Amino acid sequence: MTAKRLRRAALTAIFPAALMLNMSGASATTISPLSVASGASPFSACGFGSAPGAVNYLNAEVEPWVSVDPAHPNKVIGVWQQDRWSDGGARGLVAGYSTNGGTTWKETAQPFSACAPGGPSRYNRASDPWVSIGPDGTAYSVSISFQGVGYDNAVLASTSRNGGATWTAPKTLIEDLGSPQFFNDKESVTADPLVAGTAYAVWDRLVSPNDNPRSTAHASAFTGPTFFSKTTDSGVTWSTPKVIVPTTNKQQTIGNQIVVGPSGTLYNFFDLILGTGANGVDQLHGLNVAFTTSVDGGASWTAPQVIAKLNTAGVTDPNTGAAVRTGDIIPEPAVDPATGQLYVVWQDSRFNGGHYDEVAISTSTDGGRTWSAPTQANSPRGVPAFTPSVRVAGGKVGIAYYDFRNLAAGNTSSLPTDYWFRSSTVGTLALGGDTHVHGPSDMMTAPSARGFFIGDYAGLATAGSSFASLSIRANDANTSNRTDVVFSSVTP
Repeated sequence: MTAKRLRRAALTAIFPAALMLNMSGASATTISPLSVASGASPFSACGFGSAPGAVNYLNAEVEPWVSVDPAHPNKVIGVWQQDRWSDGGARGLVAGYSTNGGTTWKETAQPFSACAPGGPSRYNRASDPWVSIGPDGTAYSVSISFQGVGYDNAVLASTSRNGGATWTAPKTLIEDLGSPQFFNDKESVTADPLVAGTAYAVWDRLVSPNDNPRSTAHASAFTGPTFFSKTTDSGVTWSTPKVIVPTTNKQQTIGNQIVVGPSGTLYNFFDLILGTGANGVDQLHGLNVAFTTSVDGGASWTAPQVIAKLNTAGVTDPNTGAAVRTGDIIPEPAVDPATGQLYVVWQDSRFNGGHYDEVAISTSTDGGRTWSAPTQANSPRGVPAFTPSVRVAGGKVGIAYYDFRNLAAGNTSSLPTDYWFRSSTVGTLALGGDTHVHGPSDMMTAPSARGFFIGDYAGLATAGSSFASLSIRANDANTSNRTDVVFSSVTP
């Protein structure tokens, strides 16, 4: 069983509401002109990473993440997969960097695959790019690096101290060699906004049956605990990985991501997948938006607390039924740096009877002890809305997402896709109208990787009182350059 199948192999406990969500309201949002962050692939001459039947999409970028230097908001770093493979990962990861608030960009290959200068020869593919900038300007980036053919895989970390222009030789946080039993997946890194030189990495480690003949009778067995590693010296060294969310058979986590509250509390959010165990009144089997907390810098963690069921129906083309691969099992969290109020968004079909995904949001004003009932965060249009992001900046909660509102009935030749932004003053979530970020662009032009694919997530960061948006725009019918990474600054 492949790692990607494992993480979906197992398919509401809602805590008392912290506040009522008022979804009405108006917004007066300004948005900068769209800039293209990505350029021609630096890996075009690389012949590594091929596998039988795999298709490589040269010049196709997917799955961007973004971070802004908190002390210098004009300095922005984005990372993304470059030259996506149809069966997983990319030729490598690229960092784009800007010193003028995203108006213009330069880019460099990150040392996470054999295609990149200084990259590890063992690993010819890389995936799940992530970047986070600390209060002293140090940027931390991580990768899942693995083989196109073979079982070796690792979580690697690198740092930049010059705004993303160059990156250190990668450090290995964890490495599994020679066995199909283990796969490290969906890592993220968070720079501590309060402590310079400190950052936290989390990921799930999938464990499946090994080659022992006695395990063949248990082919459906798997588990996927959350691992944690920490640096306190700006990425020179990282702590020995440890399990912070243990799981048993047919249970796993995915999409682990840490946010840091103003008091220094760490909150790790994730999708808790439960295929076994007690199934009481809350019906916890399946996908659950959950989190765990540490008040001692990651030395100890609370038991997982479930916020709500994650009722994804997946995303398909409404007219053709073709699969669209999105962030359907990945919750996205945020914390208000002033008050500590927590937010989390995810894809959910609860608002339309389970027919298609839209965007749900829940919030907590008491450090996660209680949570509001999930409420719809996208503008209802009767079509799928997906891959949401959320951040808090300048007293505003900002939410970005894609949808298919410009797809006409009967159109089976293209899949027009738009990217939108909504915001509210913190506290009430009186979300205003949609601000159009970009589109429509044809999702059918995107790489095919178990469906049309532009990423399991998109980037949204804070830049002073504004939001920095880094997302993917498909280039209609341009098969030599299927997608680009695009940037906008949004000010509610």
